[in-house]
Amino acid sequence: MADERQLDCALDLMRRLPPQQIEKNLSDLIDLVPNLCEDLLSSVDQPLKVAKDKENGRDYLLCDYNRDGDSYRSPWNNKYDPPLSDGAVPSDRLRKLEIEANDAFDQYREMYYETGVSSVYLWDLDHGFAGVILLKKSGDGSKKIKGCWDSIHVVEVSERSAGRQAHYKLTSTAMLWLQTNKEGSGMMNLGGSLTRQADQESAVTTASPHIANIGRMIEEMESKIRTTLNEIYFGKTKDVVNDLRSVSGLDAKKQQVALQNELAGALSRRANKS
Repeated sequence: MADERQLDCALDLMRRLPPQQIEKNLSDLIDLVPNLCEDLLSSVDQPLKVAKDKENGRDYLLCDYNRDGDSYRSPWNNKYDPPLSDGAVPSDRLRKLEIEANDAFDQYREMYYETGVSSVYLWDLDHGFAGVILLKKSGDGSKKIKGCWDSIHVVEVSERSAGRQAHYKLTSTAMLWLQTNKEGSGMMNLGGSLTRQADQESAVTTASPHIANIGRMIEEMESKIRTTLNEIYFGKTKDVVNDLRSVSGLDAKKQQVALQNELAGALSRRANKS
């Protein structure tokens, strides 16, 4: 019971700390409570790291879903780096789908993010399959503005009716941080993460295969997450800054408040007379 309470407190703390420092904060937490090491590592999403496929020179993203021991599987050549003879790989049918999914989401990344890196990894389940779609977009390297967007979409697909129908369960996490450093405003850090879930039942046909069904869910989910992040982080920050800093002077503000009170009083007296 105590361990569960400690884990809840640790996860709540991690949600409130800057995403760009997740690795350091996670390491510090594990040093404080070593008994929560496995639970924390499996529960906390970390910023995605980029590696390069040595055979074709293409970038791919690293995560727990393409890791086996200390090696990571490339979605481009289906091999582990460092080499691993008995590493887990998808079945031939699923590998074909994985290749098509990587090509499809590479186009998705180019349309929505222009630059960045995307990777898709799939693995077999008893009654279907599961996969993770990773997207990473970093800043352009400007000294005044830095930032990064990481989105992790884990989808579980349960196939039914001889593969003609499927149930999709999607869990999406987006991590965003921005840092600006200008003479007029100084340094400002803004960041956070958001996790959402969705599920739906869809027909699997030639016109609407698994990749199209999953793609529509992720496209809709990312749109909702971007809107929420914009309203929560940017909108709320703007409101706070506007409340802290007034364009007009203090005397003008007092006159405005006095005028508002005078108008409210006049309206109240008028209403009482009528």
